[in-house]
Amino acid sequence: MSTDDREIEVYRDPIFAPGDKVVSKKNIKNDGTMAGKEIGETVVKKGDVGYVRDIGVFLQQFYIYAVDFVDRQSIVGMRERELIASETRGFDSAEGRPLQPHILTRSSMECS
Repeated sequence: MSTDDREIEVYRDPIFAPGDKVVSKKNIKNDGTMAGKEIGETVVKKGDVGYVRDIGVFLQQFYIYAVDFVDRQSIVGMRERELIASETRGFDSAEGRPLQPHILTRSSMECS
């Protein structure tokens, strides 16, 4: 894979953070890395809503976001280009209050 025409994402901060509510921009199929799912099976559909649990790095170039799709009961690794922030980023649209992050991070524990 040539990387000459692509931004090296890890040279900047990630766009999303743990606890952010995100929406899938496209259908995602199992590439063989999800146990219990057939290769090629759709694991995320366009429009599915999830929450960023963790951030990793792939090939020292790309951020991979571990997104918890609660309704599907699965956690899927996704690229930035496959996600958009929820229109109500950080807020519960039904009640207009801040969302609680799904996980505790060191920085969120220090803020308390």
